[in-house]
Order: sequence, then C-alpha cells, then structure tokens
Amino acid sequence: MTGKILFAWLGNTDLKAAEEDGKAGFGPVAEAVKEKKFSYVRLLCNYGKRKSGGYVKWFRTLFPDTDISVIQSDITTPMDFSGIYESAVKILERERKRNSNAEFVFHISPGTPAMAAIWIILANSRFPAKLIESSRDFGVKDVVFPFDIAADYIPRLNRELGEKIIGFAYPLPPDTPEFEMILYRSREMADAVERAKRAAMFDVPVLLLGESGTGKEMFARAVHSVSRQSEGPFVPVNCGAIPSTLVESELFGYEKGAFTGAAEEKRGIIETADGGTLFLDEIGELPEDVQVKLLRVLQEGEVYRIGSVKPVKSDFRVIAATNRDLISDVQKGDFREDLFHRIAVGVIHLPALRNRKSDLNLLIDHFLNEINREFRGQKGWINRKLSVSARRVLTRYSWPGNVRELINTLMRISIWSRGDTISKSDAQAALFGDSSARTDSILNRSLGEGFDINELLSEVALHYIDRALEEAGGSKLKAAELLGFKNYQTLSNWMKRFGR
Repeated sequence: MTGKILFAWLGNTDLKAAEEDGKAGFGPVAEAVKEKKFSYVRLLCNYGKRKSGGYVKWFRTLFPDTDISVIQSDITTPMDFSGIYESAVKILERERKRNSNAEFVFHISPGTPAMAAIWIILANSRFPAKLIESSRDFGVKDVVFPFDIAADYIPRLNRELGEKIIGFAYPLPPDTPEFEMILYRSREMADAVERAKRAAMFDVPVLLLGESGTGKEMFARAVHSVSRQSEGPFVPVNCGAIPSTLVESELFGYEKGAFTGAAEEKRGIIETADGGTLFLDEIGELPEDVQVKLLRVLQEGEVYRIGSVKPVKSDFRVIAATNRDLISDVQKGDFREDLFHRIAVGVIHLPALRNRKSDLNLLIDHFLNEINREFRGQKGWINRKLSVSARRVLTRYSWPGNVRELINTLMRISIWSRGDTISKSDAQAALFGDSSARTDSILNRSLGEGFDINELLSEVALHYIDRALEEAGGSKLKAAELLGFKNYQTLSNWMKRFGR
C-alpha cells in the first residue's frame, strides 16, 4: 500500500450528510477526500455497524476508487480519553504494519474535542502525521501549530520521567526554590542539574566550569540549598574582583597590629563561612601564594589570620567556579595542581546558551515577562511582546555573554522599544554582535564547500514571511496578500514547509 491514508472518527455531520445524500454538504470526511484526493480512508466509529454501513455505501457512490473501511470502537463515552487513545493506536499500528511508507493524515474536525486532542498528540509523537481540519466557511486546510509538541513538550516529559526513574534507584534531594529558578528544557542542562543534586548529597568540594554568564552562582546557591550546610551562611566571593594586595587579608583576616592600618582584628571571609558554604567565584584569578594558603585551609579545616600563630577552626563546604581552562593553567604552571585536585571532585560543566538552543524561547519568554512585571505600573510603561521576526533575530544570535547577556539585551530592547511590539530592527539594534546576518549578497555567494541552495531558498522565504507577518500585525490573511499568495492557506503551507 502506498499513497495517503486519511484517518478520522466518523462524526454526526458525516452521517447526516449520507442520510441526506449530500444535499446540505458532504461532511468533513467526504469533503477532505474530494479536495485532497486520498487513496485510502480509515474511519473509527462509535455509532454502530448499521449507521457506519450506510455511510460507507453512500461514500463509495461518490468515490468508487477510494479504499474505505470502518472499525467499530467500544468507547464508553465520546470523551473517554483512554478508550479513544486505544482505538486510534490500534488502527494506526495495523496500518503501519501493512505499509510503513504510506503518508498518514489525521482529520481532527469529525468527532469530539477529546478525539481531536488524541489525534494531535499521536501526530506529534508515536505516529508522525499531517493534521487537517475543515469547515463550511474555509473548506479543508492543514493545521499549523505555533509550537512543536515533540520539541517543546516531549523532552520536558522525558526529563521528568528520567528524573523519577533515577530518583527511585538513587534518591535525589527534593527541589528547592533555588533549583526551581534554573529554567531549562534541554538535555544538557538536565544533566547539569542532576549532577548538581547528586553532588549536593555528599560533603565534597564542587567545581563549576562554564563561560561567564552561564549561571555558576545560581548553581552554587542551589547546591547549598539542599546540602548539609543549608542552615548555615552562603558566602560568595569574587576572587577576581579583590585587588591582589588585599586578597590574603580579605580571605584569611588579620590580627590587630599585623600591618600598618590594622587598627583592630578582622575576621576573614573564610571564617564567616563556618557552618555554611564558601563560594569562590573565578578561583583561577587567585595569586599563587594565596593558592598555597587556601590549600592548607581546605586540608586542615582551619585558618590562620595574618599576624597570628593560633589557628581558627572553620567547617565549611567549598564550591569553586571559573570560566578559565584550569587544566591548561595547571600545565602552564599558572594554577597549582594540588589545589586543582582538591577542589575538582564534583565537577559540573555548565553549557553555553548557544549549546542549549531548546531553552532559548523558554528563557526569552520568562525574562520578558519578568521585565513587564517589574515595570508594570510605572508611568508610560506598556507591556512588551516580541514580533515573530524579532524573536527570530534573538534565537539566531550566538549569545557570547550567555544568559546574563540575554537578560540585559531584553531589558535594553524593552526600554528603547517605542511600541508594545518589539520589531526586528529593535532587536538588531540592541545586540552588540552580528545578530544573524550573513552580509554577502544573495546573488554572489561562493559556490562549493558549505553552499546549500535549499538552505539559501529557505533563508529568503523566511525573511519575507517574517517581514510580511510583522507588517500585517500578525494577520495571516494580510500577510498572504503582501506576499502575493492567493489565500492565507498557501501562506500556512509555506510556513509549515520552512519550519515557521
């Protein structure tokens, strides 16, 4: 069997059309076959064999060359999700075994909302298929969603399921507000969160590696929140922000009279972390002599203030972070190898934003909502929203400054945007780097390695589709007119073809 197979529930409108011999219309199923030319039709029916048999007889008078069959379903009610799902899966599995090359199309108009919902879920998961709908006013048209169930929701469900399975075998600490602040859908961030929870369960040093702006302090606070030291203080210190001449006195403290200007004794940062967590951000910036003393503190659990021979006990957990390549620094002699191995026990790599693309829209929407919430009520403020083309600019940008740059860019766009809808030019103006653009001419790009004409055509199509939608204020009908399409359905087909 080859060709297109139409799957649908046999609805009341279809049955009525057969009873009236099509005088008031053919009904959703027959209209779809008339317009889309299906070779095969497979219907599910919960009305009984007599009614379905009458429909099949009438249908064959209209389309004698179309292979039609009906499977009776024993669902308890038209809203029986479980029964509807089982019936649909049964017929789909049967047809897939007969010919896996056939194109599946699901008609969501006949039947109840529960039936339509099951078709949508199956089309985006177990049985990839096209979806169509029909109405008297607009005829038969493809269903195009502004989201991808498989990309946006299934990974989240898989992640949650995976975490539950892991939790059964290796119980993880429960989520805290600090962990809930880490927003993600991507597998890369899911792995990092799982490692952070695992490390938090054991009283070992943690080393967070990642580019600037990837959320290292957020992870450190999350680890602290579920660790043995959670009731104690969380003491963050940016090692790169302390002048080299003051690092030792700031970290270890000093006694009165230890040096000129030491008018009274001072507790160091390490002492204040007693009973809690010491977060040493940018640890790779510490001078070598301070590295030696820090190693002793970590080994002995005690600190010597400058000018004192009496140690002070300090029981804390150390979490270090850096955006540097510490292994390379060790090899070059810029970072002590013994200190590296002391802090690099629970090592967690935080991915750059460009490597977690599936998180980008989630983060954009979250931070833009936060900005609207923050400024709501202030004089002159209008809630901002992104146009399709502006979102495309942001999602194609490489974000070298990672999440921190994303937040600041959205703030900048929101402040300078004149209207409630952020345009493509607003987004481009707010970025410091090249937002997407390849500046070479469309007609004069080099042929050969890396050239892909399909990619080029897609780029051109998406550019003009986005422009038309923006100028039309989101109206597909107006956008279709701007692009020279005969109707908005053609535009929908193009959008679906090019992944918009």
